Amino acid sequence: MGVQPRDATILVVEDDFQSFVLVTRLLAYLGVKKCEWKASGWQVLEFAETLPYIDLILMDIFLPEEDGYQALGRLRAHPRFKDTLIVAMTADVSTENVERAHNAGFDGFIGKPLDPDRFPGQIRRILQGAAVWEPE
Repeated sequence: MGVQPRDATILVVEDDFQSFVLVTRLLAYLGVKKCEWKASGWQVLEFAETLPYIDLILMDIFLPEEDGYQALGRLRAHPRFKDTLIVAMTADVSTENVERAHNAGFDGFIGKPLDPDRFPGQIRRILQGAAVWEPE
């Protein structure tokens, strides 16, 4: 069970370009070769459908046009993505938001700012099927 980082296709839904660059660098360090980017939750389902396969979606919560919860709902409603790993990545690490993410159907939670020392391990564990709920 699980996928190796070098074989993974990861979609990063993030409106802040600097955050996206950091995520991309950390994923590249981990060995991820296929990393896609969408800057908003709007049309993320349509974009995801154009990709041959997605192993993991890293989803910011606060996005322009359509937030991460709305985008998650539309992805989960689609047969192809109902079981895709989708992990929330957000600066709102309040207990309420972590619980809301859990109840909404996210598969994990990574708090921002990302910890460059911990992020590669978090992604590796997620790709192996572990539940990572680490707001801090």
